[in-house]
Amino acid sequence: MTVRVMLISPAMNAALREARFDGDSPLDRSGRESARAAAGAVPATGLVLSGPSGRCRETAEALGLAARTEPALGGWDLAGWAGRRLDEVAAAEPAEVAAWLGDPSAAPHGGESLRDLVTRTGAWLDSLGGPDAPGASFLAVAEAAVVRAAVVHGLRLPAEAFWRLDVAPLTLTQLSGRSGRWNVGLGRPLTAPPAE
Repeated sequence: MTVRVMLISPAMNAALREARFDGDSPLDRSGRESARAAAGAVPATGLVLSGPSGRCRETAEALGLAARTEPALGGWDLAGWAGRRLDEVAAAEPAEVAAWLGDPSAAPHGGESLRDLVTRTGAWLDSLGGPDAPGASFLAVAEAAVVRAAVVHGLRLPAEAFWRLDVAPLTLTQLSGRSGRWNVGLGRPLTAPPAE
């Protein structure tokens, strides 16, 4: 069965503006307003999911979605770096940051390696559309790292390609296919249709 998976990256928040390792901070006013304005551009679908972070859940709500929280869509677990800014970590732990950026199996922060993130996200993606699935169309609000990991898995890219993918806030990435064979449509901005 062909499955359609639409992934929406959450709206902007202060942690994202500051390049802070944090997926659980709430949306700021600008992020909430942007998500509300984009609500009319969200495509209709079957099952609606949300990553467990506050940012994902608030984005789903602002988009007018009644989303079920999906633990498998949790953000990248960066453990000891959580809450810190990238520039601070790079200044304090330059060798560790270099290892993290250069080796997909490295987890100097004590959390998930990039390879682990891609494997976890890929396992979720490949589980969709099976005999127990409620439908062939899914929409999920998921952290940008999860969206990037899904693309890496779906296209069977090397894990290092993750670093070459950008996912802007409030964009839609679509994967269609099935386990072992996915096609990807990247980064469509969610903008409301013009008023008539």
